[in-house]
Amino acid sequence: MTPPRTQQIPVVVLAGFLGSGKTTLLNHLLRNRAGTRIGVIVNDFGAIEIDAMTVAGQVGSTVSLGNGCLCCAVDASELDTFLETLTRPSAGLDLIVIEASGLAEPQELVRMLLASENPHILYGGLVEVVDAAEFDGTRERHPEIDRHLAVADLVVLNKTDRVGEAEQERLRATVAELSGPAAVISAVHGRIDPELLFDPALRPDGEEKARQLTFEDLLREEGGGDHGDHLHAAYESADFTSDVPMDPRRFIAFLDSRPEGLYRIKGFADFGAGDRDNKYALHAVGRFLRFVPQPWARGEQRLTQLVMIGAGIDTEALRAGLTGCRAEPVENPEPARTSADGLDTPDAERAMWGVLRYVQQAPEPEGVPMDVEEAAAEA
Repeated sequence: MTPPRTQQIPVVVLAGFLGSGKTTLLNHLLRNRAGTRIGVIVNDFGAIEIDAMTVAGQVGSTVSLGNGCLCCAVDASELDTFLETLTRPSAGLDLIVIEASGLAEPQELVRMLLASENPHILYGGLVEVVDAAEFDGTRERHPEIDRHLAVADLVVLNKTDRVGEAEQERLRATVAELSGPAAVISAVHGRIDPELLFDPALRPDGEEKARQLTFEDLLREEGGGDHGDHLHAAYESADFTSDVPMDPRRFIAFLDSRPEGLYRIKGFADFGAGDRDNKYALHAVGRFLRFVPQPWARGEQRLTQLVMIGAGIDTEALRAGLTGCRAEPVENPEPARTSADGLDTPDAERAMWGVLRYVQQAPEPEGVPMDVEEAAAEA
């Protein structure tokens, strides 16, 4: 198997009904992007306010936000066209955020992304923003919010400063019931830790000899200095490292049954005899899972290294679960076909079938869980 060489850019869908705080959250990400270059696609018509800049909402318009960040106002029918533009190497973007219209069906955008034939994109999750103070009223006016929550990967319960503690707990319980395994985090003014959505590129802004004022600088100047130093999004992260290869069957069973609230898993897995030539980059967001095989570098230490991020997760239990996924030494390997080093067995190859289900082989990934597809089909 020849692993794909194309770098894939995560595409995050940011959804929520009018007034929930989507644009506020987006502005927060732009202020705190840590050198990450973000492409913004606004699936809406009319004037789109992004703090210091007003983007004329004509379909097909593109405005530079500074330092490589872009904003586009597009119709959903032109989504693929703009994704093609934003994923060109010349754009130099690290992340693309699609801000859905306040009345849009986010599952349709998710469906389009999962069905896209663009090899440069990777589904980065559906983030649904909910106005805590207006949730009951919004649900009464727009009962379809239940369907939106059912396919969300991350739910941001925003404006929690406007409700009491008891009310916030009631809302969290209701939202958690509607969103199933999705992580639910509370926020004020859309302030969530950007690392929930993307890994900071840590690219210095001063790459050019003559540095220009960037969009991030402009937002910082207007914001007065408080840019999320006190984030209200409580979440946990856990890391796992093993120099013992993972058992593919146990590892897939662990991933298929990952607990509620576990939003992202990233890193690399070593499957030992299952594939001596490649390590497997792992990208999991919500219920979406993808493996990308990558050749081991000469002399590279063969480790499994994972980071798990979520809300309300038991980090020690996750580490223990992964420890239980490590392969056990094979005392009497099945004496059949072997590789050059004599270590591979047919059983090791068969064990990899579950992993290979989640390696992209076609434009529409086989690793898309049926519950996501079914929920999208109900739209």
